[in-house]
Amino acid sequence: MTTTQQTSRRHFLETALTTASGLTLAGATGFALAQKAPRILRIGHQKGWLSILKGRGTLEKRLTPLGVNISWTEFNAGPVQLEALNVGSIDFGDVGEAPPIFAQAAGAPLVYAGATVPRPRLEAVIVPKGSPIQTVADLKGKKIAYNKGSNVQYFLVKLLQKHGLQYSDVQSIFLPPADARAAFEKGAIDAWIIWDPFLAAAQKTLEARLLVDASGIANNRGYYFTSRDYATRNPDVLKIAIEEINAVDNWAGKNKQAAAAELSAVLGLDKSITELYLSRSAFGTAVVNRDILAEQQSIADTFFELKLIPKKINLLHAAPVDLK
Repeated sequence: MTTTQQTSRRHFLETALTTASGLTLAGATGFALAQKAPRILRIGHQKGWLSILKGRGTLEKRLTPLGVNISWTEFNAGPVQLEALNVGSIDFGDVGEAPPIFAQAAGAPLVYAGATVPRPRLEAVIVPKGSPIQTVADLKGKKIAYNKGSNVQYFLVKLLQKHGLQYSDVQSIFLPPADARAAFEKGAIDAWIIWDPFLAAAQKTLEARLLVDASGIANNRGYYFTSRDYATRNPDVLKIAIEEINAVDNWAGKNKQAAAAELSAVLGLDKSITELYLSRSAFGTAVVNRDILAEQQSIADTFFELKLIPKKINLLHAAPVDLK
């Protein structure tokens, strides 16, 4: 090999090593930047406890040191939130028992991130003050209004079964809460199955009489949901979110008067209504376990039998990551 060839070879090797070193450094720097890139938790919420959590800013205080930014979007109903999750607009939200089942039946990749303790007294069958209806058996043949495909429809099915009646033994009138209240006021229906705070408002302002609540029949939990992808990538964020929600929940349980005042401002209701609502509530939120998923499975199976959903679904697919 000539001197010129040796020099050229050394120059080629030096250039290659320098380039490789630069690429390695660039790759390491890019990885480090990616690792430090801020994460985000996009929260969808209805007026309620998440609104109070937002106002306090405690979740931001917990997540900012982890490089997590938070955005909040208010929705008027759970199903709308679930649709937002399905199209990738939010990462987290709050909902009742029934809407996520319909979302799962439609193929939404949701995960139950957390659940409240059972709150059966927050949904009930009510009748007008002077109604002759005194027992569940008296509901046979009567017009009962409720929101189709909601948790109260499941409550009705199980309530009738417990008292030896069939679902077909009553006349179901499918109405959303506002329309059902109007029908109740006019005497166009015999009974209304509804949840709080609509329930408390009807008792306080319409003198509605509570016939029976869901105690011993349905647990009526509230749920917090996320997507499978978000749960896999951000378990630490979700853990902190549930902890902070539980903190607000437990505060409300120990400070019902203050909580009633704060919640009445959020909901735009008289404090006497939120006081009645909170007087029969139970408090506490935790991660979802197999027993809680089994409760949801029972609701899903009932909805399939009623042909409200097109196929049977397996709720274990909506388990948190650590249950898979």
